[in-house]
Amino acid sequence: MIPTTEYVPYFSSFIESLDADVSIVSNLETVQNDFENVLKNISSKKENYAYAEGKWTIKELIQHLIDSERVFCYRALCFARNDKTDLPGFDQDLFVKNSVAQKRDYNELLNEMNLLRKGTIQLFNSFTEEDMLKIGKGSGNKISVRALGMVIAGHQKHHLKVIEERYLQ
Repeated sequence: MIPTTEYVPYFSSFIESLDADVSIVSNLETVQNDFENVLKNISSKKENYAYAEGKWTIKELIQHLIDSERVFCYRALCFARNDKTDLPGFDQDLFVKNSVAQKRDYNELLNEMNLLRKGTIQLFNSFTEEDMLKIGKGSGNKISVRALGMVIAGHQKHHLKVIEERYLQ
């Protein structure tokens, strides 16, 4: 279990939703496999579906996960390399609004998510145990490299649960 001193309370639900008895990489692999198994067979009618006014579509959710994972990986890389820059936050709604996810091919989004996750796994495999304990600052909050890895997996797991409960019912 990652000590709560390594991340802000906002990330607790993401981290606590994962299996603390396995590695970060195992969690990243498991959640990605679950994600693919659920999303690979949805009907084309659901791809652009939003369960309520103002909510993101499934395509937009996938794009959001892609964008967020890239930001979190960049932070992890900076912190692991001892870059002490206070990294900026990002406006997830602005990112989604400007992503043109709705115009993208659904299977291309799934493929991009899969390829990105493979790269994320390689990144986290490259970190030493010492790297994983390094803490940096992003969005004004301190977080460790290993907590970022768990946040990536837990964030995807959270959105998969939302998709299953609100989009596919």
